[in-house]
Amino acid sequence: MSLVGAIPLDKVRFNEQGLVPAIAQDYLDGTVLMMAWMNKESLTKTMETGQGWYWSRSRQELWHKGATSGHFQNVKALRYDCDSDAILMTIEQVGDIACHKGRRSCFHQIGSDESAPSADTLSEVFNVIRDRRDNPQEGSYTNSLLAAGDNKILKKIGEEAAEVVMACKDDEKDEIAGEVADLFYHSLVAIAHHNVDLRDVYKKLDSRRR
Repeated sequence: MSLVGAIPLDKVRFNEQGLVPAIAQDYLDGTVLMMAWMNKESLTKTMETGQGWYWSRSRQELWHKGATSGHFQNVKALRYDCDSDAILMTIEQVGDIACHKGRRSCFHQIGSDESAPSADTLSEVFNVIRDRRDNPQEGSYTNSLLAAGDNKILKKIGEEAAEVVMACKDDEKDEIAGEVADLFYHSLVAIAHHNVDLRDVYKKLDSRRR
């Protein structure tokens, strides 16, 4: 996928070393995966090839992300910020591993601890639901739904859908937002119960958008 012309090189404000920071962000859920440096040549190759190319400051050479690991970055879109001194790349990360330590994101550390990188709100809620599924907690409403199975889960989806309709009929904006949130939640429980990944839902939406 060629992205030639996506970013005019003469608009980018490279620093004294001829470099600009480039942030790679997952194209589906918005997770920030990594930050690396680009020069004019690597940015040009990124636009020409549609894959992530960077400049290695330690090795002083161009770096094609994934050339040795197989974890290539297919670039979906390129943007530069309001000061023209930073690049944002929306990418599909092959293998879902961007970090050289084998993690999905380089931003997996919080103080001395490690955790999954933050993503969009639906993904965060879905991760909690999957954790409840795999590590049940006494008194959890989510676990009560999962334990009851399809009969209760699907009944709740039907009820919440009807409540969305009624809220829309009444044109109550706060009620609409609340009922849609409930519908989203119970739908996430359903797909977790059936071992469907939320990212697969996002991929369906993305393919239809395109």
